[in-house]
Amino acid sequence: MEKVDVLIPTYRPGEQLKKLLESLMKQTVMPDNIRIINTDESLWREAFSTEEFLERFDRVKLSHIKPGEFDHGATRHSGIEQSQAEFVLCMTQDAIPADEYVIERLLAPFEDRTVAVSYARQLPAPDASAIEVFTRQYNYPDTDQIKGKEDISTLGIKTFFCSNVCAMYRRSTYEELGGFIRHTIFNEDMIFAAHAVRADYRIAYVAGAKVIHSHNYTGMQQFRRNFDLGVSQADHPEIFKEVPSESTGIRMVCHTAGYLLRMGKPWLLFKLIWLSGCKYMGYRMGKRYQKLSKRKLARYTMNPAYWTDAVPDERRDENAQG
Repeated sequence: MEKVDVLIPTYRPGEQLKKLLESLMKQTVMPDNIRIINTDESLWREAFSTEEFLERFDRVKLSHIKPGEFDHGATRHSGIEQSQAEFVLCMTQDAIPADEYVIERLLAPFEDRTVAVSYARQLPAPDASAIEVFTRQYNYPDTDQIKGKEDISTLGIKTFFCSNVCAMYRRSTYEELGGFIRHTIFNEDMIFAAHAVRADYRIAYVAGAKVIHSHNYTGMQQFRRNFDLGVSQADHPEIFKEVPSESTGIRMVCHTAGYLLRMGKPWLLFKLIWLSGCKYMGYRMGKRYQKLSKRKLARYTMNPAYWTDAVPDERRDENAQG
């Protein structure tokens, strides 16, 4: 059987990380190594005794980086470069496998050599709001899907949808395609998936591989998240210009409104309108980020360290050139 490594960037980890690792150690296909790249060693030591942690989770390979060194693409790329496994599963510290079959089921689509990446279904946590419950159901349905270049005309931007909350990569294909972009504020998974599709590879959505992962974001948090989304799309017009995401977002809002009415919760429409407005405004501001002052960039983003780089303007020029 092919080897599998798991890669988890962490920041301010806690008990949820332990739950994730305990679940990984119960998988029907065990990971060979679990590589944790932690941002801010002092916060790690506040949460854990490193010696006891590594003794308990003996497959963990732990390294630390400084907060300013973290990058959504470059940090994950460095972790994959350290791996010798043919398959690498990228996860986030707040995604908990729903059962013991996640790794096994994410591996299955790779029997097809044209599959470059497979990603899992995300289920809402018990405390998820009604809007968040539907959002997870809408974006992560209960049916498998293999997406390729031929689907762009019908699926649009959803063709490239992929999430490093829980996504597995064939390392040889990953290396062939150049891996994750090294400087990106967000969206490194979709950018890689888009390059893979353009190179005639395919993306597998595996509904049977399930992780529990959801967020009850406030309006401002939604604004900031979608601001970063807009920035990533503005930096990569070669990918996103022909597949705009606005229509996809409008459809989801309409479907969510219908869901709330069917659930007999019409008062939540006001919250939906507010959150959707925050998302849209953040996205539109992010698409125009080059016109904003550095002060506004720092206020609007979820990733302030990205904007404190020593040469932010050079980096933005590099990304804009693709």
